Amino acid sequence: MKSIDAKQFLLSVSLEDEVTGSPDAYPLNLPAIKGLEQPLEFHESVTFIVGENGSGKSTLLEAIAVSEGYNAEGGTKNFRFSTRSSHSSLCDNIRVAKSINRPATGYFLRAESFHNVATEIEKLDKEPGGRPIIDSYGGVSLHEQSHGESFFALFKNRFGKNGLYILDEPEAALSPNRLMAMLALIHELVADGCQFVIATHSPILLSYPDSVIYEIQESGLMKTDYELTETYSLTKHFLNNYQHMLNALLNPDD
Repeated sequence: MKSIDAKQFLLSVSLEDEVTGSPDAYPLNLPAIKGLEQPLEFHESVTFIVGENGSGKSTLLEAIAVSEGYNAEGGTKNFRFSTRSSHSSLCDNIRVAKSINRPATGYFLRAESFHNVATEIEKLDKEPGGRPIIDSYGGVSLHEQSHGESFFALFKNRFGKNGLYILDEPEAALSPNRLMAMLALIHELVADGCQFVIATHSPILLSYPDSVIYEIQESGLMKTDYELTETYSLTKHFLNNYQHMLNALLNPDD
């Protein structure tokens, strides 16, 4: 039996024994959901989910986050706004197994709706009473920073010890330098008892060693090694052969 690390919060995710909806219809027909009759085990530190656009990695992360009590558009468990109700019913069809440990804090980052979170923070801070929420993000309006700066302000200031962090494509706004800085920050937070579940296309983030990688294939999620992921192999092939690749992509008739 697998031993449970003292800092692990989420153990696994699987489909409920009886699901609502057709297995041939969205979201149950997504490649990321296939095979979840058997529990998908989370790493005690970092779990990566990678896959092609439309394969269902964001839908799966959203369902995990919503089932844990987070707002579908992102933020902490205290956020209850809804710009547009669009999350799938998958959260009602999955079972998340947890350890006896409970995170002291947590966050669901959804790159595509982080702008909405920043707007909600400004709205709440205009209401009287209490410490400004933005102080927990570095004290500077997230709308008054670049997209990348606001993302990094979140990681650097809001993420704390013994936290559960569910991140959907956090690389969306970050430069390669910032991605490497984020790797170092993840490492510090892991040492402070944090657990991460991350959907990403970034070969830089995927290189983090204290992790497990699940790649979405047609048959479902399969555990794999860093250098065997399509993300790594395609990026490496392009960088090592970029002139040939550019010619093939831009001049296909030649």
